[in-house]
Amino acid sequence: MRTRFLSLASTALLGTALALLGLPSAAQVPQTPYNKSQAPIIVSGTVPDEATRMALLNRVRELYGANRVVDQLAVGNVIAPANWSQYVQQVISASPVQQVSKGQLVVRGNNIELTGEVPSESHRLQVAADVSALLNPTYVVRNGLSVATQDQSLLDAALANRIVEFEPSSAKLRPEGQAILDEMAQVMRQLRGKRVQVVGHTDATGDRATNIVLSQARAEAVKDYLLRAGATPNSITVAGLGPDQPIASNASPEGRARNRRIDFRLMP
Repeated sequence: MRTRFLSLASTALLGTALALLGLPSAAQVPQTPYNKSQAPIIVSGTVPDEATRMALLNRVRELYGANRVVDQLAVGNVIAPANWSQYVQQVISASPVQQVSKGQLVVRGNNIELTGEVPSESHRLQVAADVSALLNPTYVVRNGLSVATQDQSLLDAALANRIVEFEPSSAKLRPEGQAILDEMAQVMRQLRGKRVQVVGHTDATGDRATNIVLSQARAEAVKDYLLRAGATPNSITVAGLGPDQPIASNASPEGRARNRRIDFRLMP
């Protein structure tokens, strides 16, 4: 599932501050500008003071709608550079940043790392240049963007933000999950043997080690089903990441349901 979400955070390390930004699915970027869906916006981490916290939260709410924002942002013992909140708000608000898909904007003090996918090489260069132009010369921008492939867009479109469902605490696929995988197998046959990684995820309920094992087992179950549906055996690899890459808050049943998912990633 390619849920669109935003997350802001600051580390508790002295003198550092961190912001993360997740953006729309790759399938949407070349055709349309960023649009406001009902996908959750997760704002989490630690900032130096209440004024900074509210300024960031209010800006995110203005951009994406208050009803979508999940507030997990705390105030703690961190030190941010001068005018950090102002600069972060400028970067978050920039339209070039909103053209990045499945991305992260990481700000550690005066160092910024931008990762994710863009539709072309010219976009890749322009986004980083536009971000740099918003900041003062003390900031360093690392361009970790990559050009999205049409094949990944096909996988994203086939999954279409749906969840491959399993029986509770089990790697047994439900009929609804099998129906989705039947569609995914058709798309994978169109990829002409390119390698796809099936990635299993869980929510944060229970023991992390157990969740890692469960997510791996579910990814293996998906691979086995796809092979029976006609996918090429050497074209699929698997990984289980447990609760380590949530796309929604684990504080609610809805968020936990969204985190229990399978992703499909085209491999280089």
